[in-house]
Amino acid sequence: MNSVPAEDEWRVELARRDPPRLDTGGWRRAAVVSAHPDDESLGVSGLLQTLHEQGTRLDLIVATDGEAAFPALDDPGRRELADTRRRELHAAVAAYGINEPPVCWLGFPDSNVAPCEDELVEVLRPLLAEADVCLAPWSEDPHPDHQAVGRAVLRAAPPGARVWGYPIWAWHRMEGAASAFPWGRAATHALDPAQRERKAAGLAAFTSQTETGPDGADPILPADVLAHFDREHEVLFAQPRASTPRERFAELYESSTEPWDVHSWYERRKQRLAVACLPEPRYATALEPACGTGELTRLLASRCDRVLASDANGAAVERARAKLRDHPAVRFEKRSLPGSFGHEAVDLLVWSEILYYLGDDALTATITECLRALRPGGDVLAVHWRHRAHDAPHDGPEVHRRLGAHPDLLPVASYDDADFLVSVLRRR
Repeated sequence: MNSVPAEDEWRVELARRDPPRLDTGGWRRAAVVSAHPDDESLGVSGLLQTLHEQGTRLDLIVATDGEAAFPALDDPGRRELADTRRRELHAAVAAYGINEPPVCWLGFPDSNVAPCEDELVEVLRPLLAEADVCLAPWSEDPHPDHQAVGRAVLRAAPPGARVWGYPIWAWHRMEGAASAFPWGRAATHALDPAQRERKAAGLAAFTSQTETGPDGADPILPADVLAHFDREHEVLFAQPRASTPRERFAELYESSTEPWDVHSWYERRKQRLAVACLPEPRYATALEPACGTGELTRLLASRCDRVLASDANGAAVERARAKLRDHPAVRFEKRSLPGSFGHEAVDLLVWSEILYYLGDDALTATITECLRALRPGGDVLAVHWRHRAHDAPHDGPEVHRRLGAHPDLLPVASYDDADFLVSVLRRR
């Protein structure tokens, strides 16, 4: 395979990788950000059609006018090209059948967004504030404007918003793209025949990019490049977000004695099923980071000689300690994630409803640090809501896939519920 596959090779590669389908349920408002007019049309115009059809509000935001597509143009030529590209985008949006959303033009300098990234972040923050999801150029796409806009959206998006990056130049310019793509964060969106036809009509509106340029310059989007965007699926990559702020949990514990409704049938059933999946009848020592108010801790205490439980929220720790004051084998500490858990080896490690609140780096560090405390042959119990919390950077399926792929862990048992996932893994 070539370092940059041709489209027929990409189709084989994508079929082999078979990323999961994108779940757009619950997306009430989507901010669609592009570096240049046509980025969003190339990358996600099929998805935009679906979102429009399902009633999601779309906010279209374009960082530049794309006036520097042909560097040889003089200033009047660039102004004329900027006007042309604005008209082309409006025509494309109409071709998709999306007539409501106005386009917010930010006017940053084309091919020179990176030096303005901090300013772009400040401009984007109020524009993204109400978004459930942000669609932006993939922050690793091999174009400096795409990278800068992708990074800026990650920084400006509200804490609870999901950020998905769509690749553009990577399909034909990124050396070793097939192996360099973060396939574990990939998802696809399927286009029906009518959506593919409307997408093609929209892309045809960008004649300034698809036809020969000024003074005979080659088209920016020749046929072999456009072929990458005439697929039955659009590909996006989940962009890693920062961890949910600790202040969010403080607010929850201030507003309710039991913010997770731990006595509900859902919680009681989930916790009992999770503990029932443990393969050993008894464990010597269990480690439970992020124990909350200790409801699952109580069940673990019935299966373990000792439980080392902790939480970053002091109020939660005090409530858990009071709740289990008659269980001398349970020790509670205030401890944040990620963090070291000392040198004491434990037999069972429990993660319940916590890993999806951690940003990508914090998630990696937390898994690494906690596994250091787990002896070889010890078990991991992970249980998480399978849907996306509005203020979490990941969801349950994502973190369970990551655990399942960890080189130090072997899958032992699992339970797949409509609303939650349970995974038991054993350390090699």
